This record gives sequence, structure tokens and C-alpha cells, in this order.
Amino acid sequence: MEALDRIIGRYTGSQPGPLIIAFGAMHGNELAGVRAIDMVFRMLKIEPQQNPDFVFHGRMLGIRGNLKASQLGVRYLQKDLNRQFTPENIQRIRQLQDHELTAEDLELKAILDLVDAEIADYQPSELFVIDLHTTTADGGIFSIASDAPRSLQLAKSLHAPVITGMLRGLRGTTLHHFCCDHFPCPTTSVTFEAGQHEDPLSTRRAIAALINLLRSVGCVRSEDVENRHDDLLINYSKGLPKVAELIEVHSVKKEDLFQMEPGFRNFQSVQKGQLLANDKNGPIYAGYDCHILMPLYQHQGEDGFFLINVIES
Repeated sequence: MEALDRIIGRYTGSQPGPLIIAFGAMHGNELAGVRAIDMVFRMLKIEPQQNPDFVFHGRMLGIRGNLKASQLGVRYLQKDLNRQFTPENIQRIRQLQDHELTAEDLELKAILDLVDAEIADYQPSELFVIDLHTTTADGGIFSIASDAPRSLQLAKSLHAPVITGMLRGLRGTTLHHFCCDHFPCPTTSVTFEAGQHEDPLSTRRAIAALINLLRSVGCVRSEDVENRHDDLLINYSKGLPKVAELIEVHSVKKEDLFQMEPGFRNFQSVQKGQLLANDKNGPIYAGYDCHILMPLYQHQGEDGFFLINVIES
């Protein structure tokens, strides 16, 4: 099996600016983000040849999240890596030797060390993080903002529905960790869900979101970004809400024998009392008139589904 590099790429502009860290494959079976990050680095490399006026402000680093899971094509090996970024877990990992750590512990430690080294090397005035994902269900793209106003502003700039309140429903995600509390410079993070895992357009949508972020934070000029990147996301988001808020996460464990009812799509309306899934304890019904997000249609995962309320359509 071919070994994968943790670093997808690095690009340093000729002018000072923020540090952008783009994550792909934080879940090992979600590869559209990795392909998108790699393609953006290729585009940045040739852009000055095609556009002599092109100037990049800052540095961009692309990081592959769960290396071992990516090699095996699975979401994770022992633990969901995107639930491990809690302060107590990070403190534990940093106090232990490598031989005392499990698979995802080692992945997390490598990521933290790499990010720390990059910040020390570039010493940015500001840090922006985008974590690129895909979903098992079809039916829409969306971005996830933290509770920080700057994160919401950045998420809206990606031209996709924005989901707020996720930090209250989950623990240990990149959104929780990459904030001003943990780094020496102002830090803003956002997550982008580019579509269904196997949809070839998910990579293109992730490329568009990443380029839009680079424009939004001042790494590239608006005139250097083609309208097709905006149009791709805007057209795919037609009919979807602009902002929605999380109201419930249905957490699952392997022993629950959770089974989602077939056919649900992202942003699909559900009615109170509607059958959503079954587990060892029986049927699971919607507790509200609302919309469903990220119904679980894969073997691995700790979240059966999310329920959201539309607050801006």
C-alpha cells in the first residue's frame, strides 16, 4: 500500500498575509476535500504564468487528516478523529509517548505538531482554517460556522447554506479547537460539506469553496477569481435555506444497531412523529416539524442524524 504524505501542499505568497490551513480527509473515506486542495495548489502554481498581475497574500497549507483511514478507505480506525479535538484529550495525548497512543491519537498528535510548527515558522497575524467534508446522503451542500461572528461571516461568503449551533451539539471537532482560545493570533474556522461522498461534483464544489475563502480573507483579489466558482455553489444551493440552526443531534453507538430509514436527503422536511430510524430499542421518531441533515447511511459514525430549524430562507 502506497504511503500518503500528511502535507498535501504548501504555497507562500510574495506578500504577507494570513495563514490558511485546509484540511481534507479528516474522515478517511471523504476524499473530495483532498482532491480539491491538491487542485487549488496546482492552480496557484500556474496562475502567475497566466496572469502576470496575480499576487498571493499569505500562506496556504493543505493537510490530510486521517492518513491510515484514508489508505484503507474507511471513516476511522478506532475513533472518529473529528471528535478528538477536546482540551482534555489533547492534553492527554501531549503527555504520552507514541507507543502509548492508539491510531487516531497518533493522527491527532501529528496534526497538532504540524500546525504548531507551521505557525511558529510563518508567524501569521491571523489564522483561518477550513475543514472540507462530504456526506453519505445527497441533497445539498452547506457550511458550518462556530459561534464566533467572524466564522458566520466567513461561512456565508462560501455561497452555501450555513448551519449554526453545531458546537452545542457536538464535541471535539476542528471547529471547537481552531479558535482564538488556543492560538497566539486571531483564529477563525469553518467547515464545508461539499456534497455526497461519491458525487464527482463534490470535488469541484470544494475547490470553489476554498477559492472563495481565499478571496474572502484577502489572499487573492476578487478580480482574480472566476465567476464560475460562485455560480457553481449558488446554483447548487438554489431552494435551500441561507441559515439554519441545529436543534437536535441523535448520537449513536455501534451496539445500538442503528438503522436509518431509507431515502432521506439533506434539508428534507420532516414532520413531528415521522419515523426516521430504528435501533435495538425500537423506532425513532422526529420530535419536531423541522428539516433533517446528514442522515447516516454508512457503517461507521457517531451521529445518526441532525435536525435543524430554518431561520433565514
